[in-house]
Amino acid sequence: MEIVENRIVEKPGASSIAIYINPNEDERKYLIDQLHIDEHTLNSALDPNEPARMEIEPDHIALITKRPKRYNPADNFVFQVASVGMFLFKERLIIVLNEDLSLFDGKQFARVESLPEVALKIIYRSIFHFEEHLRVINMCSDELEKEVSTAMENRMLLNLFTLEKSLVYYINAIASNGRVIERIRANAGRIGLSSENMELLDDMAVENAQCYEQARIYSEVLAGMMDARGTVVSNNLNVLMKTLNIIMIILMVPTLWFAAFSMNVPFPGSSHPGMFWFIIFTGFLLTVLVILIAKVKRW
Repeated sequence: MEIVENRIVEKPGASSIAIYINPNEDERKYLIDQLHIDEHTLNSALDPNEPARMEIEPDHIALITKRPKRYNPADNFVFQVASVGMFLFKERLIIVLNEDLSLFDGKQFARVESLPEVALKIIYRSIFHFEEHLRVINMCSDELEKEVSTAMENRMLLNLFTLEKSLVYYINAIASNGRVIERIRANAGRIGLSSENMELLDDMAVENAQCYEQARIYSEVLAGMMDARGTVVSNNLNVLMKTLNIIMIILMVPTLWFAAFSMNVPFPGSSHPGMFWFIIFTGFLLTVLVILIAKVKRW
């Protein structure tokens, strides 16, 4: 890829912006031996658990940043974080990813003028990407809360726990991105940032701080309500058991009544032709009476 007329366009052959997606052995050897990229730093760019950081090498700047992974419904409410490695040389920008991600989408890339600005806007786009995922997590949490109010099992609670865990990962990733932004600000002269780039960097710092605060609030609210939601599920189960017990009591009354008259012993009036219907009618009245008592007692 190349910057042409302040836009990023694809260009075959050698270009100033090169993207390596899960590089193979030959590509790794080229990056390490020819471009002198530190092997540990290169591995960090492919490790989703590696914290974001900035390292200054003799001939390039290494940036390890975090961004959300593409969410798939099969992930079952697990929102994960991916690493993005950017190696900024004087005349080229090397980007290393563990999976194929859309790096240059969004309005941030409508106009770019330099390679350092491209690196900054990739970080900026990841901040907006985190915000988009936070909105999705909040929507998922609201839907799960509605289902928890009538749930009898722990599945919904487990999904909420998964969302809470995802938010913890997001908070750590956003905070580490913030530290990278501060290091870039401290080394702006060495990186070669213009005054416009510095203004962009200030906007990034503010946006990242707001994103961090939003994720922290979502996490605290979700964690604070987990005990209450667990109590709701337990209470729903208790109400169900209570309802079943009442039904069993109501059914036991006519069962005992009919069992008493079904014994193979004579009883007064057993020879009367209407005794069968009398027993049926009396059993029905007893059932209605028990139901009325249950309603009056608010069982």
